[in-house]
Amino acid sequence: MSSHRGGWLTMIGILLPPTVAAVGLFLIAAAFGIDTGPPYTVLALLAFLIALAVYREMAAIGATFARRPRDFLQRSIAAWAIVVSCLAIIGFALQHGGEFSRRVLLTWAVVTPVLIAACQYWGYVIFVHNMARARRAVVAGVSDLSRRLAQSIASSPASGMMIEGWFDDRGAGRTGPVPEGQLLGRLSELPAYVKMHKIDVIYIALPIRHEERTKLLLDELHDTTASIYFVPDIFVFDLIQSRVDVIDGIPVLALCETPFYGINGLVKRTSDLLLATLILALASPVMLAVGIGVALTTPGSIIFKQRRYGLDGQQITVYKFRSMSTSDDAATVKQAQLHDPRITSFGRFIRRYSLDELPQLINVVQGRMSLVGPRPHAVAHNEEYRRLIKGYMIRHKVAPGITGLAQIRGFRGETKTLEEMRARVESDLEYLRRWSLALDLKIIGVTMLRMFSDTKAY
Repeated sequence: MSSHRGGWLTMIGILLPPTVAAVGLFLIAAAFGIDTGPPYTVLALLAFLIALAVYREMAAIGATFARRPRDFLQRSIAAWAIVVSCLAIIGFALQHGGEFSRRVLLTWAVVTPVLIAACQYWGYVIFVHNMARARRAVVAGVSDLSRRLAQSIASSPASGMMIEGWFDDRGAGRTGPVPEGQLLGRLSELPAYVKMHKIDVIYIALPIRHEERTKLLLDELHDTTASIYFVPDIFVFDLIQSRVDVIDGIPVLALCETPFYGINGLVKRTSDLLLATLILALASPVMLAVGIGVALTTPGSIIFKQRRYGLDGQQITVYKFRSMSTSDDAATVKQAQLHDPRITSFGRFIRRYSLDELPQLINVVQGRMSLVGPRPHAVAHNEEYRRLIKGYMIRHKVAPGITGLAQIRGFRGETKTLEEMRARVESDLEYLRRWSLALDLKIIGVTMLRMFSDTKAY
């Protein structure tokens, strides 16, 4: 990439977002007929500085730009949520919120991430893609992976790339679907084709097991000026948040990693703190009433504490309102069942509406749990299932949650069979693969809607 093109990337990725945020505030205020004085100028300056820092972190993440518009929007929403949270905390501390129009602030908060994403995407397309000629590329090896690569390049106008075709030693009948005329020849014919047609980029997408063939091909391609990329078929593994890093010049490929790496960790923790604090404030009267109800209906402590596995398999103490006449936390723990005699009459009521889980909001504020994540199991259950279910402990790559993807799919409560627990764990691992702030908010919303209708809450 030229220094000129790199300069445009810097502007689009780092300088454009805070500029759009600051200018957008004044434009929206003008649209509502609000006179902008010093308070709006200060707010715009704070927004510019905070957005500059946050979006700079976003731009530091590899391959940020050559993606679909949806990717720009998702990253922009996540970054803007942090900016708005920081501004809200500053405004609350300084008590200057009354000097602004609520209509202006709300519109600004909602519209800005969309404007930033649109400006970033089209800015990249116009100023980067159109400044460079389309680079011609070929692919060595036909596979599902190389087809996905070609589709991604074709669907991204910002990539500035054009796939001319594939090379493979197998015939068209064995390679699977390839666009007509794009199976260009055998692997041995690739170097000559690259020289003759002035190919810019070569993607080698041969299976990992074909090491010798890849080495031979690389030796022959070193006599060309084409850029060469190796695309390892890592999808033969069960991947959790895979990515490529570089450590002191050495490329390393992550096959299993937490989704809350880098900026994602900050987004996750900020959203947990803000939402948990808000819910605690709103639910405090309910929690007081439940605590009194537990104290009046059964002897013993109001809060039940149980050891669970938390982040990275570390033991944590989880809080719940006591709903049973016993407090099981031994080497063997019996799961709650329908019509379980250990559940008290009041305990049955609070479990029916998941009110017994409310003290776990304190666990979230402490950082031991998250609002959304794999539900923590009793230590005794973990020790049992980790031996029976492949990949069971991977769910502990993130902090456990009060609710999760498995729970909104109905995998909650008693697990009578190993297959039921395996289905729950698979949903937990899918959450690790798919995590986004939008997914968290969806799970929270679905959980709240089902609080009064979940038949497995007992």
